[in-house]
Amino acid sequence: MTDLDPGRRLAEFAATLAFEHIPAPVLRRAEDLLLDWLGSALAGKGARPVEAICEVYESMGPADGPCEVLIHRRTTSPMVAAACNAAASHFAEQDDVHNGSVFHPAAVVFPAALATAQALGGSGRELLVAAVAGYEVGIRVGEFLGRSHYKIFHTTGTAGTLAAAAAAGRLLGLDAARMAHAFGSAGTQAAGLWEFLGDGADSKQLHTAHASSSGLMSAWLAREGLTGANRILDGARGLAAGMSRDAQPARLTDRLGQRWATAETSFKFHASCRHTHPAADALLQVMRSHGLEAPDIEQVTAHVHQGAIDVLGPVVAPATVHQSKFSMGTVLGLIAVHGRAGLAEFDQHFRSPEVVAFRQRVAMQLDAEVDGAYPQRWIGKVSVTTTRGERFEGRVDEPKGDPGNTLTRPQVEEKAVRLALYAGAATQAEMEVLARRVWGLEAAPSVGTLLQGAPP
Repeated sequence: MTDLDPGRRLAEFAATLAFEHIPAPVLRRAEDLLLDWLGSALAGKGARPVEAICEVYESMGPADGPCEVLIHRRTTSPMVAAACNAAASHFAEQDDVHNGSVFHPAAVVFPAALATAQALGGSGRELLVAAVAGYEVGIRVGEFLGRSHYKIFHTTGTAGTLAAAAAAGRLLGLDAARMAHAFGSAGTQAAGLWEFLGDGADSKQLHTAHASSSGLMSAWLAREGLTGANRILDGARGLAAGMSRDAQPARLTDRLGQRWATAETSFKFHASCRHTHPAADALLQVMRSHGLEAPDIEQVTAHVHQGAIDVLGPVVAPATVHQSKFSMGTVLGLIAVHGRAGLAEFDQHFRSPEVVAFRQRVAMQLDAEVDGAYPQRWIGKVSVTTTRGERFEGRVDEPKGDPGNTLTRPQVEEKAVRLALYAGAATQAEMEVLARRVWGLEAAPSVGTLLQGAPP
């Protein structure tokens, strides 16, 4: 394998990954990430962009099939199910994130893996292996493309296409050569630009729908013999050539089979863009330590990395709930006024006078230490000036949800239940049954349908 180029080595890893190769803690993490994803997907029910995407995909697909559209409790083809579930899971801003690649793996990996497993009658073990393959591939592709890529491109939409191809390809039993072809077809379809953030357009959910369904289709096409570019990642006219100025090919094969990037993935605690979380946690720390309320605070400066400025900076006066989740001032305003930035707080209060007034007292400032640590570490630092002229500093080295400050299984389950109930997509009893199924997935001879009957 060492004689192959990095992309081919990565394809061989994905094609040959076996259950026995994956350490037990990584498998348990994959189960946690699956339940967390299911909650996020169900939380997308009823969201206008999600329903629009699903309406179009479902109208162009079969009225029945082996694969679930979770929010509608109907079945259809693998491609349609993957697209709908991927769109749904990237709306509530509660899906997982890998820091170093600035990539949301679950939203693209699990829809493709679940749809393919259901189409093939795959087992729980096979689904877990496929998911790990997708995470390991997508994270490394995101790291390979680098910071310059993320400045313009939504990595979840680009690297996510290859991640979905790896997951579906593993379930399809592609050999290394066909997995490489799947990567070639996925890479040539990789897309997703950040321009939508400035005017709050609906592109974010379209990115995940496209990435997951295109990656899935790339793997199925490779099974039928369709070829793709062998050096789609680092070739002279490949992804890095067109989408990056600082690509690092060595990242594609970084300690394959030894370093498990799946276990490095973070859960999202606040219902907002992950770039806001470090500062939100640091502000909470200051307010709790010094007994401050929102009216006590004159100014907050969030000391951030450049990526936060690039993504959050264009959102000055958010016009929609979803756009407000990319506003540092709004997130910190919700934290200060309501003590949390959850789904209900965004829905009910992102335009409230108190939150808007606080938003206007928040500024972002590039910080050399924070920027130097990013993206491997997302440090939270804030400077808070009070109306009495006091100045307090807050710092969080691992935001809530990071591997060193993670959620426990009961917390993951509680979050998934809360997300499903928020959208009315499942009952608490249904989610408790679903959690038990996920925790026991390794022993399941077939993944089967996860939610039965009509939605509540």
